[in-house]
Amino acid sequence: MAELLSEHRCFGGVQRFHRHESAEIGLPMRFGLFVPPEPRALLVFLAGLTCTEETFAIKAGAQRLASELGLALLTPDTSPRGANVPGESEAWDFGFGAGFYLDATQAPWAQYWRMESYLLNELLPQVQAELGLDGARTGLFGHSMGGHGALTLALRHPGRFASLSALAPIANPTQCPWGRKAFSGYLGEDEQAWRAHDASELMRAQQAAPYPGGILVDQGLADKFLAEQLLPESLESACAAVSQPLRLRRHAGYDHGYYFIASVVEDHLRHHARELRAAR
Repeated sequence: MAELLSEHRCFGGVQRFHRHESAEIGLPMRFGLFVPPEPRALLVFLAGLTCTEETFAIKAGAQRLASELGLALLTPDTSPRGANVPGESEAWDFGFGAGFYLDATQAPWAQYWRMESYLLNELLPQVQAELGLDGARTGLFGHSMGGHGALTLALRHPGRFASLSALAPIANPTQCPWGRKAFSGYLGEDEQAWRAHDASELMRAQQAAPYPGGILVDQGLADKFLAEQLLPESLESACAAVSQPLRLRRHAGYDHGYYFIASVVEDHLRHHARELRAAR
């Protein structure tokens, strides 16, 4: 059972923060959970590198509409913490130290850096069971590193998520400095293994459109990471190659932060609510 750290009434529902002992990670992990008055579906948000389980809940302003739409919001922490891996305290820069939403295969990270297994095999089933929600009505979205996580986990695990979107995602990590640094550390030097965690590469390998109802991606054009790190045009071309409907919206003047997220989050919640209502 997860320990309840705090609980806050919010738009008729309740915003909770929990800690539990993770069997997959081998360390305590934290997560946030907003429960609306009448939860009808679960939406998982994966945050970016510098965030925690609290960041989206505090800054995005999503609870009001989530309560109206009946969407429970699950916000996991981004990464293992406190493993005392050599170099961990110095590794929290862009691309290393953070979980990157994969299972590491290389020492010293492989023992604890198991975010993919943690999310898919442990946290998600636990929360779905607690809320009594049908697993078929689960959506996934994320920001930056979490946008990478949302896209790759959804494509790596067909059928686990009925709806998908991303905000300023790292869309082609095998071709950007953040991704190459993280993948070389966590997965080793075999670049073929990296492709299995790259949203653009995974999309190009699809035999048919995995999300016929469409994927929504928002990107700010004043984002200082856009040209070198995020590469949304790679995802755009990959989706076109397999006839995957994609709404890639480019927003003049918006940067990479939570002012941008708060400006577009309503569209993401409505996108997921629509797709999840149609899920069977």
